[in-house]
Amino acid sequence: MSEETSSIEQGVTAIRDALRNLPDTPGVYRMLSDKGEALYVGKAKSLKKRVSSYTHIDRQPIRLQRMIAQTRQMEFVQTHTEAEALLLESNLIKKLKPRYNVLLRDDKSFPYILLTGDHDCPQVMKHRGAKKRKGTYYGPFAGAGDVNRTIATLQRAFMLRNCTDNYFAQRSRPCLQYHIKRCTAPCVGHVSKKEYGEQVAQAKLFLDGKSKQIQEGFAKKMQEASGQEDYEKAGEYRDRIKALTAVQSHQDINISGIKDADVMGLYQKAGKACIQVFFFRAGRNYGNRSYFPRHDKDDKPEHILSAFMAQFYENKPVPREIITSHAVEEKVLLEEALGSKVDYGVKIAKPARGTRKRLLDFALKNAQGALKRNMAEAAAEVEFLSGVAELFGMDEPPSRIEVFDNSHISGTNMVGAMIVAGPEGFRKNAYRKFNIKKAEAADDVGMMREVMERRFKRLLIENASSSRRRPGSFGSEEQDPGLRRDDDFSDWPDLLLIDGGQGQFNAVKDVLEEFGILGELTLVSIAKGEDRNAGRERFFMAGRKPFQLPVNDPVLHYLQRLRDEAHRFAIGSHRTRRKKQITSSPLDDIAGIGAKRKKALLHHFGSGKAVSNAGAGDLEKAEGISKAVAQKIYDHFH
Repeated sequence: MSEETSSIEQGVTAIRDALRNLPDTPGVYRMLSDKGEALYVGKAKSLKKRVSSYTHIDRQPIRLQRMIAQTRQMEFVQTHTEAEALLLESNLIKKLKPRYNVLLRDDKSFPYILLTGDHDCPQVMKHRGAKKRKGTYYGPFAGAGDVNRTIATLQRAFMLRNCTDNYFAQRSRPCLQYHIKRCTAPCVGHVSKKEYGEQVAQAKLFLDGKSKQIQEGFAKKMQEASGQEDYEKAGEYRDRIKALTAVQSHQDINISGIKDADVMGLYQKAGKACIQVFFFRAGRNYGNRSYFPRHDKDDKPEHILSAFMAQFYENKPVPREIITSHAVEEKVLLEEALGSKVDYGVKIAKPARGTRKRLLDFALKNAQGALKRNMAEAAAEVEFLSGVAELFGMDEPPSRIEVFDNSHISGTNMVGAMIVAGPEGFRKNAYRKFNIKKAEAADDVGMMREVMERRFKRLLIENASSSRRRPGSFGSEEQDPGLRRDDDFSDWPDLLLIDGGQGQFNAVKDVLEEFGILGELTLVSIAKGEDRNAGRERFFMAGRKPFQLPVNDPVLHYLQRLRDEAHRFAIGSHRTRRKKQITSSPLDDIAGIGAKRKKALLHHFGSGKAVSNAGAGDLEKAEGISKAVAQKIYDHFH
């Protein structure tokens, strides 16, 4: 009996064992490896019938036979309905990232426009994340650029403020936004609260898709101002009409009859797929985004699109209408599941003619172009990686490159950064930052040593009881490339690229030697050249003298791009930490001191430093500070 046949029989046996007490109810099942890794997550109207189908191995495609061969145990969750099972399935797929599921890899949150509702003069602003602040949210928009353009239009047409409430409260005279006609300066009373409220009401009408009505009103007011020979006022209304007209003229396609809808066009070629999603809200195009889901090369577009939609809307608002390029699998079930997340009906349709068909054609054209570009970029990445392998004497092109850099200002807010790159380009979901805790101020070598120690200590611990790849075994798994797991902090790198010179190289080398993995990884340090000029970089490797590459070498340009990305990420992380420190207070770290007590202390003493220098008796004089609390605060600082 071959080893492969034995594995399949073990998998079938594990499935049969799980079937013994399995109920005939809806639910979700997980197929797990011998290490407990989730191989596949599925849902079923009848768990018993669905799982029993896996015991008929001769009816399964090669991909599922491979999955069954790796299955050693199963877990189940019963649900009341199949729709509940679908929602739970999508949630678990996104959380566990099973290698045999269709997986939505790029799952960034979408930005919104927020008109705040907790101030007499509402602010217009970009918003991401949980909708905790009181106000009206508009979106989602495909990207920050779409939001910024719309906010710019709102400022030109309706002259709404975009400053923070704190900045607003401190103004004694109008800011620049007023002088360039982007705000009516309610902060200093140039307009009344009622007049500003009318501006806000007009902006809401615009965002609700009633821009034509607003334009007509502006045109009437422009004529009235002109008739009264108030040409400056007439000019203001003319400029506001132009701003609204510019938005309408930039709409890519005719969207008459479309209110709230998402348009999804899927284009498939050479075993890869691109799903182009266009967002329409209030009859206006809020932008589009390309997605490249991970899937098996033999998966049908109907299956890919159905799995994509279930995961896509797991944490995103569902529109009333979803227009698709293919008739999705289990359409009625999807509509029921998505409709349960909102208080209105959700319709999924594949139109054959009319405006919606033109929208789909437009989305498909964009999907085709995006996939073509993605495949070209992937081919270029593979070529660069082959050049990197040849340059550094590697046996095969690296599948995971980790690049490290540090950032600080005179030893303050020290941050180490790790970026990851591979055949698919930068893998931003695998980026990590390290807040330096032990290294001395401005000790770049010590900082790099600390980052490496923390990186590989955790890596070794997590892999001690994991089925993830070990160094030296890259590419040895017998599975389709499209089925590999997404990047994670527990994945092993093929190549370490360090931004630094001989000192940083030696520090990293020592750490790898201490952990016993120096010979299993390729380590390279890249130092800025003379006068820190690009093109004069020097490379340091074990067993080789420092060397340089020709200025026009494509591999050099690729390595510079990796180094620059690590530098950008490190600086951004440092700035975030520095900004957080600037806005923080010494009182933030005291247990039991909430916002109310902190405010009382700052009002009484004037600053956090004054609180830290106060005696226990003085602290008691602040409102709401008891003797016990005063002693706790005093003990914290002394």
